[in-house]
Amino acid sequence: MSVWLSREILKRCVRIRSHRFSWNVLPRISPLFNAQDRRHVEFSKPSSVRFYSGIIEEPGEPTASSQSHAKENPGRLLSKPRSPYIDLLLRCSSPSDVLDLTCKYALTADQVGKSLSQMWTVSKAMSEDQRRYELRLMFDHPAFEKLLQTAIKSLKSMKVDGVVYSLLALVKLGVPQRSRVVQIFLLTCQEKLNSFDGKCLSILATTLEHMERSENIDALKSGMRLIVETHLPQMQNVSGLQTLMRVMGKDAPPALKWRMQKKVLSMSDDFSLPNTQYMLRTMAATGLQSKPLMDVCSKKVLEHLCGIPCNRLLGVLHAYKDLRYKDCSFLMSVSDHLASSFDAWTIKEVILLLSLFEEMVFSPPALMAAFAERVIQNPKALALRDVLCVIRVYSSLNVDLAENRQQFLGSLDEVLEDYLPKMSAYELLKTVYCFCLLGHFPLAPLKMLLRDGTLETLESSDPKFLKWHQKMGTTVSLCLRLDQPVLPELASVPTSLLREPLVASKPGHPTLVRVLRCVAGSQQEVTLQEAVLVENVYHVDCVVTKPLSRTRVADSSGSTERPPVDGAKRIAVLCPPQRQFCLGTSHPRGPLAVEVRHLKSLGYDTLLVSEQQLQSEETLTDFLREHIFPEHHMDSDEI
Repeated sequence: MSVWLSREILKRCVRIRSHRFSWNVLPRISPLFNAQDRRHVEFSKPSSVRFYSGIIEEPGEPTASSQSHAKENPGRLLSKPRSPYIDLLLRCSSPSDVLDLTCKYALTADQVGKSLSQMWTVSKAMSEDQRRYELRLMFDHPAFEKLLQTAIKSLKSMKVDGVVYSLLALVKLGVPQRSRVVQIFLLTCQEKLNSFDGKCLSILATTLEHMERSENIDALKSGMRLIVETHLPQMQNVSGLQTLMRVMGKDAPPALKWRMQKKVLSMSDDFSLPNTQYMLRTMAATGLQSKPLMDVCSKKVLEHLCGIPCNRLLGVLHAYKDLRYKDCSFLMSVSDHLASSFDAWTIKEVILLLSLFEEMVFSPPALMAAFAERVIQNPKALALRDVLCVIRVYSSLNVDLAENRQQFLGSLDEVLEDYLPKMSAYELLKTVYCFCLLGHFPLAPLKMLLRDGTLETLESSDPKFLKWHQKMGTTVSLCLRLDQPVLPELASVPTSLLREPLVASKPGHPTLVRVLRCVAGSQQEVTLQEAVLVENVYHVDCVVTKPLSRTRVADSSGSTERPPVDGAKRIAVLCPPQRQFCLGTSHPRGPLAVEVRHLKSLGYDTLLVSEQQLQSEETLTDFLREHIFPEHHMDSDEI
């Protein structure tokens, strides 16, 4: 049975014509290592890569030294002492050191694989500039061609783990994917795929994630999925199951993902905390969105929350964000734990966590209040990047700090003034925009932003960024005009950074409009306007105008728009998208809060209707009657 299965797997996944490599089926590769083929390194000029041009010898031919070594030491491979080459290899500190060492030895297949792996190991520990320089030296080194030729010859006798580690090193070092050496390694993986254990499959899956799609890669992925399907029913080890999930990939068939989810759930009782953390990352990497499985993982995380360090917790939250998991109770428990153990976290760690919460549209009130107090105590501890992040987060989530608001914003002003000379025009614009969302107008950044020449530098921005710049510029201009802050006379925002005025409003939500017609139609002296455009910027679904005498609360704030009819009150009814509210609440986020604030300054009362309230017309009708006609609603209750 196993022999038949092996043949079937190889038949379906190995797209080669014989058991020997057929070089003529490989794509013709240019001998130049041009700019399009670079992955990790940039060169001042193209350099020749000779290792995949010309005639390539048959792989797997052992060298004379390796043959004589095998004759002298039959059956003693496990007990023989480690070669001095390995000790010398581990002392190498750059790829060029490794290549210099290879020139002094006749390498075995195992030593070839370890040499390639060591070259990548030492490279990834370098800084970006140093790595770029060292990889350039590596590609220009005369021994690099020889090492790759030796690797091709050694493939037949190389162990399967050596094959996958070598392929990973080649890809990471920036060897072009369509070069012959990489393609030969891919074909070898196809041929030996049925011999791969879980670890080799995981390494191969990781390697393929960094490679562009091609015929050989598609064949490998198909074969790996067949192996997953074959081994899935017998799998009893959680770590091995996670490896199979990684191998499965994001583009696996839905039926296979469903079987995988069912298998994982059956083993969820055996999850340890590391299993749970890795399972979440694996689900995010494979796109496996399973609420039952995420609920199980959430419960396990909360049970061991006190023992999870910051980097692991960030990984868990990143996985939840990628999987679009929106469990408010879980996030609230995590944020409350962070707030209760606040002194154990550094400012950098808290800022990273707050930024991640903001990306998930979740507002952690206790944590944000605790962080604000720390900022008030020591604002100088914030670097420029920290200040910009904090302003963005607090404005996006429209955080209400109550009595600490002015102190907190004043502390941010204080530290920001020291960084103003270092800020770019874009950073200035975004900072002022975020402050405007909070209804705060610090003079120093405003003066620097609106002085001649600052905003003009943004006019030449890429068109895909200019739209965002214009949105921020329009909001700043509106806030300065409608909020009327007490400031000295300032220049205005250039018209080039203002959005084109809208000429018509979008239609209101059909369900909301239909229900409002019924509610307003039953009332006397009430008018209903649909799809109203305010200040050529704000879309209002409906505006209800009713006599002032029928209301219990009057709002007579000034307006630059057409004033309301004498003795009448205007109520703007909006149905914003759910993303404009903080997760799990009816609390508006920054841009929506500004719209509500500006509508109020223009003489409107505002009523926000969430998408969830639209799901039931009966519930929506009661909600609208209660908030638009409270006196009528109370009379009905009394009756």
